[in-house]
Amino acid sequence: MSQPSFVHLHVHTHYSLLDGATRIESLIEQAKRFDMPAVAITDHGNLYGAIEFYLAAKKAGIQPILGCELYLAHGHRTQKDPVQNGKEAFHLLVLAVNRDGFRNLMRLSSIGYTEGFYRKPRIDKEVLRDHSEGLICTSTCIGGEIPQALLTRDRATAKALMETYLEIFGPERFFVELQDHG
Repeated sequence: MSQPSFVHLHVHTHYSLLDGATRIESLIEQAKRFDMPAVAITDHGNLYGAIEFYLAAKKAGIQPILGCELYLAHGHRTQKDPVQNGKEAFHLLVLAVNRDGFRNLMRLSSIGYTEGFYRKPRIDKEVLRDHSEGLICTSTCIGGEIPQALLTRDRATAKALMETYLEIFGPERFFVELQDHG
């Protein structure tokens, strides 16, 4: 029996300033070394490495998955002062499933910079609803809205948030993200 395939879907490259150190070339080499059929990049708030990554992955015979770890404002994206629990925004991981998804990913990233920028490029659920087609969303890392509710043992809020994301993305395109924290 062969080993099941494993694919990293939450990866920050050197384009995630002050967070990621992975160079795209190294990422592709490691994915190839471990026989990964695909790999994603999900840099913080931007798609700066998307073309470089896409071309390198295709050249290596690996399916590129383009994504982004967006910043989700606590309220409306144009509000300039809301900070909750010392955080300016939640993290939200989205992955493009197809060309329409990549277009929506570009729109979301652009809106974050042009309409929602306050220390970071932020979006809100309004634009997420408008541009969710062709995207998969996860509950994200510990910086996500759902994990933050769970950290404070607020199950009711976590459940309500999951229902909101299920309503936006549907059950086939919203997933709870699991991470090994050591």
